[in-house]
Amino acid sequence: MSGQHPIIEEILIYRQLGKLQSTYIEGLLKVTDKKTHKVHTRFNQTLAQTGRLSSVDPNLQNIPIRLEEGRKIRQAFVPSEPEWKIFSADYSQVELRVLAHISKDENLIYAFKHDYDIHTKTAMDVFHVDEDQVDSLMRRQAKAVNFGIVYGISDYGLSQNLGITRKEAKAFIDRYFESYPAVQEYMHEIVRQAKETGYVETILHRRRYIPEITSRNFNVRSFAERTAMNTPIQGSAADIIKKAMILMSDRLEKEKLQARLLLQVHDELIFEAPEDEIQILEKVVPDVMENAVTLDVPLKADAAFGDTWYDAK
Repeated sequence: MSGQHPIIEEILIYRQLGKLQSTYIEGLLKVTDKKTHKVHTRFNQTLAQTGRLSSVDPNLQNIPIRLEEGRKIRQAFVPSEPEWKIFSADYSQVELRVLAHISKDENLIYAFKHDYDIHTKTAMDVFHVDEDQVDSLMRRQAKAVNFGIVYGISDYGLSQNLGITRKEAKAFIDRYFESYPAVQEYMHEIVRQAKETGYVETILHRRRYIPEITSRNFNVRSFAERTAMNTPIQGSAADIIKKAMILMSDRLEKEKLQARLLLQVHDELIFEAPEDEIQILEKVVPDVMENAVTLDVPLKADAAFGDTWYDAK
Protein backbone atom coordinates (compact mmCIF):
# COMPACT_ATOMS: atom_id res chain seq x y z
CA MET A 1 0.00 0.00 0.00
CA SER A 2 3.04 2.26 0.24
CA GLY A 3 2.64 5.28 -2.03
CA GLN A 4 -1.15 4.96 -2.25
CA HIS A 5 -1.91 7.45 0.55
CA PRO A 6 0.30 9.89 2.54
CA ILE A 7 -0.67 8.29 5.87
CA ILE A 8 0.87 4.94 4.89
CA GLU A 9 4.43 6.33 5.10
CA GLU A 10 3.62 7.87 8.50
CA ILE A 11 2.27 4.54 9.79
CA LEU A 12 5.39 2.72 8.59
CA ILE A 13 7.65 5.25 10.35
CA TYR A 14 5.53 4.97 13.53
CA ARG A 15 5.84 1.18 13.44
CA GLN A 16 9.61 1.37 12.96
CA LEU A 17 10.00 3.74 15.92
CA GLY A 18 7.65 1.60 18.03
CA LYS A 19 9.78 -1.46 17.24
CA LEU A 20 12.97 0.40 18.22
CA GLN A 21 11.41 1.44 21.52
CA SER A 22 9.96 -1.96 22.52
CA THR A 23 12.49 -4.43 21.10
CA TYR A 24 15.78 -2.58 21.39
CA ILE A 25 15.54 0.14 24.03
CA GLU A 26 13.18 -1.53 26.53
CA GLY A 27 14.15 -5.05 25.39
CA LEU A 28 17.90 -4.58 25.89
CA LEU A 29 17.41 -2.84 29.25
CA LYS A 30 15.48 -5.90 30.49
CA VAL A 31 18.36 -8.27 29.73
CA THR A 32 21.21 -6.01 30.92
CA ASP A 33 23.09 -7.35 33.95
CA LYS A 34 22.39 -4.91 36.78
CA LYS A 35 25.91 -5.16 38.24
CA THR A 36 28.13 -5.23 35.16
CA HIS A 37 25.79 -3.32 32.78
CA LYS A 38 26.59 -5.93 30.13
CA VAL A 39 24.31 -7.93 27.86
CA HIS A 40 25.24 -11.55 27.19
CA THR A 41 23.92 -13.18 24.04
CA ARG A 42 23.90 -16.87 23.16
CA PHE A 43 25.20 -18.04 19.79
CA ASN A 44 23.56 -20.96 18.02
CA GLN A 45 25.79 -23.00 15.73
CA THR A 46 23.09 -25.07 14.05
CA LEU A 47 19.95 -22.91 13.93
CA ALA A 48 20.42 -20.93 10.70
CA GLN A 49 20.09 -23.16 7.62
CA THR A 50 22.82 -21.18 5.87
CA GLY A 51 25.38 -22.20 8.52
CA ARG A 52 25.80 -18.73 9.97
CA LEU A 53 25.98 -18.24 13.72
CA SER A 54 22.73 -16.83 15.07
CA SER A 55 22.39 -14.75 18.22
CA VAL A 56 19.51 -15.10 20.71
CA ASP A 57 18.43 -13.80 24.16
CA PRO A 58 19.03 -11.05 23.07
CA ASN A 59 19.63 -11.12 19.33
CA LEU A 60 22.54 -8.70 18.87
CA GLN A 61 22.81 -9.40 15.13
CA ASN A 62 19.68 -7.44 14.28
CA ILE A 63 20.59 -4.15 15.97
CA PRO A 64 19.33 -1.80 13.25
CA ILE A 65 21.70 -0.25 10.72
CA ARG A 66 19.50 1.29 8.01
CA LEU A 67 17.54 3.90 9.96
CA GLU A 68 19.68 6.57 11.61
CA GLU A 69 17.38 6.47 14.68
CA GLY A 70 18.04 2.73 14.92
CA ARG A 71 21.78 3.05 14.39
CA LYS A 72 21.97 5.35 17.42
CA ILE A 73 21.21 2.33 19.62
CA ARG A 74 24.77 1.22 18.83
CA GLN A 75 26.00 4.15 20.92
CA ALA A 76 25.01 2.11 23.98
CA PHE A 77 27.65 -0.53 23.16
CA VAL A 78 30.94 0.62 24.64
CA PRO A 79 34.21 -1.08 25.68
CA SER A 80 34.20 -2.70 29.12
CA GLU A 81 37.59 -1.23 30.07
CA PRO A 82 38.59 2.45 30.37
CA GLU A 83 40.79 3.79 27.54
CA TRP A 84 39.71 0.93 25.28
CA LYS A 85 38.07 1.19 21.83
CA ILE A 86 35.53 -0.76 19.82
CA PHE A 87 37.20 -2.15 16.69
CA SER A 88 35.16 -3.45 13.78
CA ALA A 89 36.16 -5.25 10.57
CA ASP A 90 33.82 -6.48 7.89
CA TYR A 91 34.13 -8.34 4.63
CA SER A 92 33.48 -6.27 1.54
CA GLN A 93 30.86 -7.95 -0.69
CA VAL A 94 31.94 -11.44 0.37
CA GLU A 95 28.91 -13.16 -1.20
CA LEU A 96 29.50 -11.59 -4.61
CA ARG A 97 33.17 -12.57 -4.40
CA VAL A 98 32.12 -16.15 -3.60
CA LEU A 99 29.73 -16.02 -6.58
CA ALA A 100 32.64 -14.93 -8.82
CA HIS A 101 34.71 -17.86 -7.49
CA ILE A 102 32.11 -20.60 -7.89
CA SER A 103 30.63 -19.40 -11.18
CA LYS A 104 34.11 -18.73 -12.69
CA ASP A 105 32.55 -15.79 -14.56
CA GLU A 106 35.40 -13.94 -16.28
CA ASN A 107 33.75 -10.49 -16.12
CA LEU A 108 33.00 -10.82 -12.41
CA ILE A 109 36.49 -12.13 -11.64
CA TYR A 110 38.04 -9.29 -13.68
CA ALA A 111 36.01 -6.69 -11.74
CA PHE A 112 37.17 -7.97 -8.33
CA LYS A 113 40.78 -8.56 -9.37
CA HIS A 114 40.99 -4.97 -10.63
CA ASP A 115 39.29 -3.63 -7.48
CA TYR A 116 36.30 -2.11 -9.26
CA ASP A 117 33.30 -0.94 -7.26
CA ILE A 118 31.22 -3.97 -8.27
CA HIS A 119 27.87 -2.12 -8.35
CA THR A 120 29.34 0.61 -10.55
CA LYS A 121 30.89 -2.07 -12.81
CA THR A 122 27.55 -3.89 -13.09
CA ALA A 123 25.80 -0.59 -13.92
CA MET A 124 28.43 0.05 -16.63
CA ASP A 125 27.85 -3.41 -18.13
CA VAL A 126 24.05 -3.43 -17.87
CA PHE A 127 23.47 0.15 -19.06
CA HIS A 128 26.38 0.08 -21.56
CA VAL A 129 27.88 3.32 -20.25
CA ASP A 130 31.32 4.51 -19.15
CA GLU A 131 32.24 4.72 -15.46
CA ASP A 132 31.82 8.52 -15.31
CA GLN A 133 28.28 8.21 -16.70
CA VAL A 134 27.03 5.95 -13.89
CA ASP A 135 24.74 8.02 -11.65
CA SER A 136 23.46 7.14 -8.15
CA LEU A 137 20.16 5.71 -9.47
CA MET A 138 21.96 3.40 -11.91
CA ARG A 139 24.28 2.21 -9.14
CA ARG A 140 21.36 1.61 -6.76
CA GLN A 141 19.54 -0.44 -9.40
CA ALA A 142 22.70 -2.41 -10.19
CA LYS A 143 23.21 -3.09 -6.47
CA ALA A 144 19.65 -4.43 -6.15
CA VAL A 145 20.27 -6.75 -9.11
CA ASN A 146 23.66 -7.91 -7.79
CA PHE A 147 22.25 -8.92 -4.43
CA GLY A 148 18.97 -10.08 -5.96
CA ILE A 149 20.82 -12.52 -8.22
CA VAL A 150 22.49 -14.05 -5.16
CA TYR A 151 19.04 -14.80 -3.71
CA GLY A 152 17.54 -16.06 -6.98
CA ILE A 153 15.30 -13.00 -7.31
CA SER A 154 12.40 -12.99 -9.79
CA ASP A 155 11.40 -10.15 -12.11
CA TYR A 156 8.45 -9.57 -9.75
CA GLY A 157 10.72 -9.36 -6.68
CA LEU A 158 13.09 -6.94 -8.41
CA SER A 159 10.22 -4.78 -9.68
CA GLN A 160 8.93 -4.49 -6.08
CA ASN A 161 12.40 -3.61 -4.76
CA LEU A 162 13.03 -0.90 -7.33
CA GLY A 163 9.51 0.38 -7.92
CA ILE A 164 9.65 -0.46 -11.65
CA THR A 165 7.45 -2.61 -13.91
CA ARG A 166 8.00 -6.37 -14.19
CA LYS A 167 8.86 -5.90 -17.87
CA GLU A 168 11.63 -3.42 -16.97
CA ALA A 169 12.86 -5.73 -14.19
CA LYS A 170 12.97 -8.72 -16.56
CA ALA A 171 14.94 -6.69 -19.12
CA PHE A 172 17.34 -5.70 -16.32
CA ILE A 173 17.91 -9.33 -15.25
CA ASP A 174 18.33 -10.44 -18.89
CA ARG A 175 20.98 -7.75 -19.46
CA TYR A 176 22.74 -8.81 -16.25
CA PHE A 177 23.00 -12.40 -17.49
CA GLU A 178 24.27 -11.17 -20.87
CA SER A 179 27.06 -9.36 -19.01
CA TYR A 180 27.79 -12.27 -16.64
CA PRO A 181 26.85 -15.41 -18.65
CA ALA A 182 28.70 -17.87 -16.41
CA VAL A 183 26.55 -16.76 -13.46
CA GLN A 184 23.42 -17.86 -15.34
CA GLU A 185 25.12 -21.16 -16.25
CA TYR A 186 25.99 -21.70 -12.58
CA MET A 187 22.35 -21.07 -11.54
CA HIS A 188 21.06 -23.65 -14.03
CA GLU A 189 23.78 -26.18 -13.23
CA ILE A 190 23.45 -26.00 -9.43
CA VAL A 191 19.68 -26.58 -9.65
CA ARG A 192 20.26 -29.55 -11.99
CA GLN A 193 22.84 -31.03 -9.59
CA ALA A 194 20.56 -30.55 -6.59
CA LYS A 195 17.73 -32.38 -8.39
CA GLU A 196 20.14 -35.21 -9.20
CA THR A 197 21.84 -35.59 -5.81
CA GLY A 198 19.32 -34.04 -3.40
CA TYR A 199 21.86 -31.66 -1.87
CA VAL A 200 24.21 -28.72 -2.54
CA GLU A 201 27.62 -27.96 -1.01
CA THR A 202 29.59 -24.93 0.14
CA ILE A 203 33.19 -24.39 -1.02
CA LEU A 204 34.35 -26.09 2.21
CA HIS A 205 32.07 -29.05 1.38
CA ARG A 206 29.38 -28.52 4.00
CA ARG A 207 26.19 -30.05 2.64
CA ARG A 208 22.60 -28.88 2.74
CA TYR A 209 19.97 -31.42 1.71
CA ILE A 210 17.03 -30.04 -0.28
CA PRO A 211 14.50 -32.87 -0.81
CA GLU A 212 11.75 -30.39 -1.75
CA ILE A 213 13.54 -29.63 -5.05
CA THR A 214 11.63 -32.47 -6.73
CA SER A 215 8.24 -31.48 -5.23
CA ARG A 216 5.23 -31.43 -7.57
CA ASN A 217 4.04 -28.25 -5.87
CA PHE A 218 5.31 -25.32 -7.99
CA ASN A 219 5.75 -22.89 -5.06
CA VAL A 220 7.57 -25.44 -2.89
CA ARG A 221 9.82 -26.46 -5.80
CA SER A 222 10.57 -22.84 -6.77
CA PHE A 223 11.60 -21.98 -3.21
CA ALA A 224 13.85 -25.07 -3.14
CA GLU A 225 15.47 -24.03 -6.44
CA ARG A 226 16.24 -20.57 -5.04
CA THR A 227 17.67 -22.26 -1.92
CA ALA A 228 19.90 -24.42 -4.15
CA MET A 229 21.22 -21.32 -5.95
CA ASN A 230 21.78 -19.34 -2.77
CA THR A 231 23.14 -21.91 -0.29
CA PRO A 232 26.60 -22.43 -1.87
CA ILE A 233 27.02 -18.63 -1.87
CA GLN A 234 25.63 -17.70 1.55
CA GLY A 235 26.82 -20.95 3.10
CA SER A 236 30.37 -20.42 1.83
CA ALA A 237 30.35 -16.86 3.20
CA ALA A 238 29.29 -18.34 6.57
CA ASP A 239 32.11 -20.91 6.42
CA ILE A 240 34.67 -18.21 5.58
CA ILE A 241 33.83 -15.97 8.56
CA LYS A 242 33.69 -18.95 10.94
CA LYS A 243 37.12 -20.06 9.79
CA ALA A 244 38.37 -16.47 10.15
CA MET A 245 37.11 -16.41 13.77
CA ILE A 246 39.00 -19.60 14.63
CA LEU A 247 42.18 -18.28 13.01
CA MET A 248 41.64 -14.93 14.74
CA SER A 249 41.57 -16.54 18.17
CA ASP A 250 44.94 -18.21 17.49
CA ARG A 251 46.44 -15.03 16.03
CA LEU A 252 45.41 -12.80 18.97
CA GLU A 253 47.05 -15.30 21.32
CA LYS A 254 50.17 -15.53 19.16
CA GLU A 255 50.51 -11.72 19.02
CA LYS A 256 49.93 -11.59 22.82
CA LEU A 257 47.16 -9.01 22.39
CA GLN A 258 44.60 -8.13 25.03
CA ALA A 259 41.96 -7.47 22.34
CA ARG A 260 38.78 -9.55 22.66
CA LEU A 261 36.48 -10.71 19.90
CA LEU A 262 33.02 -9.77 21.18
CA LEU A 263 30.54 -10.36 18.43
CA GLN A 264 29.99 -11.62 14.91
CA VAL A 265 27.26 -9.91 12.91
CA HIS A 266 26.80 -11.34 9.40
CA ASP A 267 30.08 -10.42 7.64
CA GLU A 268 31.45 -8.27 10.48
CA LEU A 269 33.65 -9.04 13.49
CA ILE A 270 33.55 -6.68 16.48
CA PHE A 271 36.34 -6.44 19.06
CA GLU A 272 37.22 -4.38 22.11
CA ALA A 273 40.85 -3.48 22.55
CA PRO A 274 43.24 -1.10 24.34
CA GLU A 275 43.90 2.05 22.34
CA ASP A 276 47.59 1.16 21.91
CA GLU A 277 46.67 -2.11 20.15
CA ILE A 278 44.47 -0.49 17.48
CA GLN A 279 47.34 0.04 15.01
CA ILE A 280 48.31 -3.62 15.33
CA LEU A 281 44.70 -4.76 14.89
CA GLU A 282 44.37 -2.64 11.74
CA LYS A 283 47.02 -4.91 10.19
CA VAL A 284 46.33 -8.24 11.92
CA VAL A 285 42.52 -8.46 11.61
CA PRO A 286 42.23 -7.75 7.84
CA ASP A 287 45.23 -10.05 7.26
CA VAL A 288 43.51 -12.98 9.01
CA MET A 289 40.12 -12.31 7.39
CA GLU A 290 41.50 -11.85 3.88
CA ASN A 291 43.55 -15.06 4.07
CA ALA A 292 41.01 -17.32 5.78
CA VAL A 293 40.44 -19.14 2.46
CA THR A 294 41.88 -18.81 -1.04
CA LEU A 295 39.44 -17.86 -3.80
CA ASP A 296 39.90 -16.97 -7.47
CA VAL A 297 39.33 -13.36 -6.42
CA PRO A 298 40.84 -11.51 -3.44
CA LEU A 299 38.87 -11.29 -0.21
CA LYS A 300 38.77 -7.76 1.20
CA ALA A 301 38.11 -6.63 4.78
CA ASP A 302 37.59 -3.02 5.86
CA ALA A 303 38.41 -1.97 9.43
CA ALA A 304 37.31 0.96 11.60
CA PHE A 305 37.29 1.84 15.32
CA GLY A 306 35.71 4.29 17.75
CA ASP A 307 34.60 4.95 21.31
CA THR A 308 31.31 3.09 20.71
CA TRP A 309 29.98 0.52 18.23
CA TYR A 310 28.19 3.41 16.51
CA ASP A 311 31.42 5.37 16.10
CA ALA A 312 33.25 2.32 14.73
CA LYS A 313 30.88 1.99 11.76
